[in-house]
Amino acid sequence: MQSGPGPDQGHGEQDALARLARLLPTAPAGETWFGDDAAVVRLPGWGGAAGLGEIVGRGQAGPLLLLAVDAVVGDVDADLALTTLADLGWKALAVNLSDIAAMGGRPGHAVVSVVGLSPPKVEELYEGILEASVLYSCPVVGGDLSQGHEVVISVTVTGWADERPVLRSGARPGDRIWVTGPLGAAAAGLRWLRAHGRPKPATAEAALVRAHARPRPALAEGVAARRAGATAMIDVSDGLVADLAHIAEASGVGFDLCPEPELPVAPGATLEEALGGGDDYVLAFTMAPRTDAAGVFSAAGLPLPFLIGECVSDPGQRSSAGRALPVTGWEHRL
Repeated sequence: MQSGPGPDQGHGEQDALARLARLLPTAPAGETWFGDDAAVVRLPGWGGAAGLGEIVGRGQAGPLLLLAVDAVVGDVDADLALTTLADLGWKALAVNLSDIAAMGGRPGHAVVSVVGLSPPKVEELYEGILEASVLYSCPVVGGDLSQGHEVVISVTVTGWADERPVLRSGARPGDRIWVTGPLGAAAAGLRWLRAHGRPKPATAEAALVRAHARPRPALAEGVAARRAGATAMIDVSDGLVADLAHIAEASGVGFDLCPEPELPVAPGATLEEALGGGDDYVLAFTMAPRTDAAGVFSAAGLPLPFLIGECVSDPGQRSSAGRALPVTGWEHRL
């Protein structure tokens, strides 16, 4: 649940993306250039013309390069009156690593561009960037500094997929829908900050605020989901319903979620925050009905994912236990 312009100001991000999709060139066979969490690029000398098709068929075409970029803007993607520049730096890297996770990949390197901060403030920002960089083994190898009236941090990360990356477009009717963790914690943390300020350490409220200020990309979970046979995957950044809609649109399916009391709502969060709050950065993925997701996660020493629904054949269906879900979630107004 980011802070920013209201829904009646400007044009929507999704409209802008649709316009760009008509302008940008078509990716060559075996690559994905637009419309997923990260671009998938074949390395020269690997895979030949077969590329991704060969990886799907035999798993032996060599690694694929993943490319992701995201910008965080002060007072749009974070309220700097409530969180620190170090938190913003952490988030700037973490949200990009989450895009790599959503492809089932592993991180490579990062470059960081910073606008609108003085040298001492850049150092504070980099405290958070480097903490995340070390924790997730994604070294920062370069970048750029520039002056400006707004605080903008743009991060580009590379990643690797040794096998078939998981796209948004592979879900099929009957596939089950899973998430890798409870939902709504980040939105609840922002709500607490706005109402009460920083909570005392080691409290339930502090955990919610950490979920908002320092999201954790689910990299190990993304690899586990890919290895378990995930057919489509996305990170929950805009809100569960909005992000499942992205999978549904790319795959030509609809979805029906479990009854609302059965959805994994984070302690301290509301159902509304779980469905539409966003910024959770857990992964939502689909799998064939008889695939053992729990077994793969357990073998990897990871918390078990939550089964939350299934894909249906009607592409327009967005429901919970057959009842239509409201349109909810975050969208930038441009």
